[in-house]
Amino acid sequence: MSRLLSRAGDAEDWKLDVALRPGSFGEFVGQARVVQNLSVYIAAARQRGEAMDHLLLSGLPGLGKTTLAQLVARELGVGFKATSGPVIERPADLAGLLTNLQPRDVLFIDEIHRVPVTVEEYLYSAMEDYILNILIDQGPQARSIKVDLPPFTLVGATTREGLLTSPFRSRFGVVERLEPYPWEDLSAIVRRSAKILETKIEEPAAECIARRSRGTPRLANRFLRRIRDVAQVRRAASITSEIADEGLGMLGVDGHGLDAMDRKILETLVRQGGKPVGLKTVAVTVGEEEETIEEVYEPYLIQNGWLLKTPKGRRPTEAAFTLLGQRPPLMGPPSGDLFEPGG
Repeated sequence: MSRLLSRAGDAEDWKLDVALRPGSFGEFVGQARVVQNLSVYIAAARQRGEAMDHLLLSGLPGLGKTTLAQLVARELGVGFKATSGPVIERPADLAGLLTNLQPRDVLFIDEIHRVPVTVEEYLYSAMEDYILNILIDQGPQARSIKVDLPPFTLVGATTREGLLTSPFRSRFGVVERLEPYPWEDLSAIVRRSAKILETKIEEPAAECIARRSRGTPRLANRFLRRIRDVAQVRRAASITSEIADEGLGMLGVDGHGLDAMDRKILETLVRQGGKPVGLKTVAVTVGEEEETIEEVYEPYLIQNGWLLKTPKGRRPTEAAFTLLGQRPPLMGPPSGDLFEPGG
């Protein structure tokens, strides 16, 4: 029964997440430069009656890449089909997607850096010439069949742009990177979401949620939904800063926006006295996947000056020691590029 309730809760959260997404560029808060650029490219494509050039969106998880892809299709007035890199295992999977597109449709591939190399190579001619060369049979009987495709727009989303091969990346005519949101934008997003959820929220409460959401709208909306539950149970007329603080505390989010895993990572590093620690060691110690640590946790810790990435591994900063109530050791400057992956 508890598993069924959990699944029902997940489904309800997913529905709310979809409902909170903006329905047009005019409703989209933040990423002003990206939105302005895309608006120009879309208007030009519509005036010419052509498919918009292929678009690559990169950035940390939860910044709105999927939402922007949907809005591109909506603003173009065309169909939208979505999939993800790990799902497209064989060229036949890709062929099924591409041959079912209508002229100028948008095909969205999330986690596009995880598309297998064999599939990626088929995308080259599809993106450049709208042609799919399908290999039939093997050995001496092997032959290639050319399938003409309708003009389409491929929108790829990635959290790790550096993993894309140069030939693949060069085929995207538009490349945009999404940056973490300032708290002012997140506060506006929280207020908009609260209005959609028919929940009253005070300005200080919206700011409290925004400042602890790690620059990520997805987190801000998730926090808001849980804090709304607290306000409902407390029979509060609106979400106040006190209720917001209580709700965030229940979620394990402190005043710096750090959760339990963030602190475990910093504690692991601090215990080594400031010496570099390899990523594998950190992952095993905290019980989390290496990729998740790199993509979800480290960016925020680095941006706020608590963690350094060096060629020899991860190091805590003096601020990290202070944050955890420890006396910083005498630490020399890190060698090499602070953001060069290591360990």
